[in-house]
Amino acid sequence: MNHVSFLLRRRTFVAVALLAGVVGCGGSDDPQYPPPLLKAAAVSAPDPFGAAAAKLILEQGGNAVDAGVAVGFTLAVTLPSAGNIGGGGFMTVYMDGKPYFIDYREKAPGAATPTMYLDANGDVIPRLSLDGSLAAGVPGTVAGMQAVHQKFGKLSWSQVLAPAIGYARAGFMAYNTASPTTTASRSNFNNYFGGKMVAGQLFKQPELANTLQRISDNGADEFYKGQTADLLVAQMQRTQGLISKADLANYQAVWRDPVAIDWNGYTVYTAPPPSSGGFGIGQLLKMKSFLAPQFANAPLNSAQYLHLMAEMEKRVFADRAQYLGDSDFFSVPMSTLLSDDYLRRRAAEVNPLVPTPLAQIQPGLGTDLPAAPGATEKPQTTHFSIVDKWGNAVSNTYTLNGGYGSGIVVEGAGFLLNNEMDDFAAKPGVPNQFGVVGSDANSVQPNKRPLSSMSPTIATQNGKVALVLGTPGGSRIFTSVYQVLVDVLEYKLPIAEAQAQPRFHHQLLPDNVIEYEASKYPASVGTDLTNRGWIMKDGVGGGLNIEAVQVIGDMPYPVTDPRGKNGAVSVIY
Repeated sequence: MNHVSFLLRRRTFVAVALLAGVVGCGGSDDPQYPPPLLKAAAVSAPDPFGAAAAKLILEQGGNAVDAGVAVGFTLAVTLPSAGNIGGGGFMTVYMDGKPYFIDYREKAPGAATPTMYLDANGDVIPRLSLDGSLAAGVPGTVAGMQAVHQKFGKLSWSQVLAPAIGYARAGFMAYNTASPTTTASRSNFNNYFGGKMVAGQLFKQPELANTLQRISDNGADEFYKGQTADLLVAQMQRTQGLISKADLANYQAVWRDPVAIDWNGYTVYTAPPPSSGGFGIGQLLKMKSFLAPQFANAPLNSAQYLHLMAEMEKRVFADRAQYLGDSDFFSVPMSTLLSDDYLRRRAAEVNPLVPTPLAQIQPGLGTDLPAAPGATEKPQTTHFSIVDKWGNAVSNTYTLNGGYGSGIVVEGAGFLLNNEMDDFAAKPGVPNQFGVVGSDANSVQPNKRPLSSMSPTIATQNGKVALVLGTPGGSRIFTSVYQVLVDVLEYKLPIAEAQAQPRFHHQLLPDNVIEYEASKYPASVGTDLTNRGWIMKDGVGGGLNIEAVQVIGDMPYPVTDPRGKNGAVSVIY
């Protein structure tokens, strides 16, 4: 298999580097850094320009965090449907043998209220939480990227922003899925740029280039307190949005302890609340271990394997709906939910033959605690994974929520705003556009972060990185990450083979529905599960574009999901 696939033409890559004014510094002989542990560095990214940015930074002697920040800003230019400086996300970092997690998810504005999306009769106003300025939460990406760079960066801030500035000012060749087409938010984006973003044509963004240059010159304060903040607030005032200068000035990214799961000889580090991802991955890994005798007679991706997994997922999503929420506003009993005793009991509830009736599926700690929401990320989220030659790693998932976010471009600044407010419950019991029903625990509140499913994940063995991965995909994020994680680390499939395996998903509701890639399974699998009482639905929606790097010995192997159209990987020697 081809482990090195660099998809951007060399002359374009060099031209962008020169236009950006990049000057190399650092390198393998840097006395501040120990000798390399690996023969190469590697990146797996959702587009070739992000991969090119990481390659440039890593060749200059930057580490995984330098490269990650460069990719994060670059995708804000080249992948406007999901890459962002007007959104937010999560990053899991493994640096010098220690794990870290930074939460830079968006927050509700200070003037937000629980009834802001309701009419005079108390009914939800359609699409008000999706389209336009009222849909936007306070962006966190710039604060998060600066915080992680200040803590771990090796190159200068201006160096890591240079590739993004180059792509914005000199332009990049738009590819098919980046070009706006028919949805309202895409149309708004296209209209703002005069229809200039056309697949196969050079697309320049001078206003965004100027914004990025100001951030390069003045740091995150420019975005939250400077000219960019003024432009953003002016946009809010013109379009009846809520984000104020105080909201921007008060925003802070938060360092949290990652979820750490000891499993099968590995330690898996992943996302804590306000993500439900680490909780979900941890519960699935441990329950599978406690069901080892049953899985011994269930070959990978057989009908029995899918049945057992779906039974586990039922219980995970029952707990998720009851107990998960923003940990700054809602007490999440994570230690109990991930304890061996608790999950051994939950695993024992699994019916090995037929689906457990929905009425018998209850949250495992009872319902004395108030119900939390089942909010999820939209499929248009994006992810990238990086390993540097010193064995450090970055796993980053971030989002504008829906594709192209709210569709609002900040005039004079050239970037899109998120529509993250739709992840709150506009009205308890009323589903949002994607069928997610929230409760009072996920009602809109000032400065609150909506619950997420994003699951940037790093697995280590004996203190060394073994696998880095993550994906977009809403509620399918952590079930997809789990599948590839297990396929590689337990079933010992090479990462490319694991990526190509068929995927499936069950989330308690709709009742007894398993989504699966029907064409990738033998017909007998669907027939068997149907006969047991499962309802088999072809397709698993989002959650397919996993970007991953596996480390074997002293060599990293990056693989982009074969389902993605524009993913790119690079190995840097």
